[in-house]
Amino acid sequence: MVIADTPLSDMLRLLADPTRLRILALLEREELSVGELTKAVGMAQSRVSNHLRILREAEILAERHVGASTYLRLDGRCLEHTPLQRLWLALRGELAGLAEHSADLVRLESVLAERRTRNGDFFDRVAGQWEKIAGQFESGQARLRAVSHLLPAGLVLADLGCGTGYMGEALLGLCDRLICVDRSEKMLEEAQRRLCRAPRQTEVEFRKGELNSLPIADGAADGALAGMVLHHLQEPGTAVAEMFRILRPGGAAAVLELDPHREAWMRAGLGDRHLGLEASDVLAAFRRSGFGDVALDPLADRFQPTRPDGSVASLSLYIVRGRRPRALSIEPTHRS
Repeated sequence: MVIADTPLSDMLRLLADPTRLRILALLEREELSVGELTKAVGMAQSRVSNHLRILREAEILAERHVGASTYLRLDGRCLEHTPLQRLWLALRGELAGLAEHSADLVRLESVLAERRTRNGDFFDRVAGQWEKIAGQFESGQARLRAVSHLLPAGLVLADLGCGTGYMGEALLGLCDRLICVDRSEKMLEEAQRRLCRAPRQTEVEFRKGELNSLPIADGAADGALAGMVLHHLQEPGTAVAEMFRILRPGGAAAVLELDPHREAWMRAGLGDRHLGLEASDVLAAFRRSGFGDVALDPLADRFQPTRPDGSVASLSLYIVRGRRPRALSIEPTHRS
């Protein structure tokens, strides 16, 4: 039956049966499996199935199949701007006076309560395995984007020592403006290729400069990130002081770093000046620079570079974070 071409007499017959009206009223409220619907109307499944066959032929039910179960609901889109819709709306208002409909609603609540209990038991059973069966994502971007909506609008963030932009890529869409700084022109070119192919509503700037003399004005950033970069510097503490200078009051800074290690090949192979940094030294640099709320976050993650002989190193990581106080007790060095 194509609703738009159906004679009015057929539409009247479709809705003339009180049981079909009760079924439609329930399926307008909730998507129900055939078994759940049978319980809600308090009838034998054979009788319910017969009415469902007629409603299916009228093409006003939407179906969803989950395993061996079929879930049904009233598809209001199929009724839009048709005489059947006007008939249904008129008759639906009369259902409140039917004792059977009131009983249907009581049974429906029982059915839904049973569903909630059943689903709750399911999640209790699989909780220990949930990460394996439902926690796998292709890139993790969906979760990151969901979290990003909790951040305030209009943020300006700085990726310091951005390299090829692998850290900055995670910030796209989280801020209005991203400032990428690196001393290497070639690195900035690689970062630009990576970050500008998918802008994601973030304006990205690329600035060549040293981390101990950042090409960013005082108080220009809401947040500053230095990911795996301080161990490349002769004096990491100076870069931390510069991070403080470019932050507005209340702005936050985060440093991702390596714990001390013995992979001496990384000096020549990766350009490292220090074989990791003591977390206590980075914490002290944050406090000397004037940061408040300074904290150390150990990470359940490891850096795994490939050694010259082809084996893989496994090095522990940590994050040091802090916030520039809103009421400053230490004045930063201003730069023109």
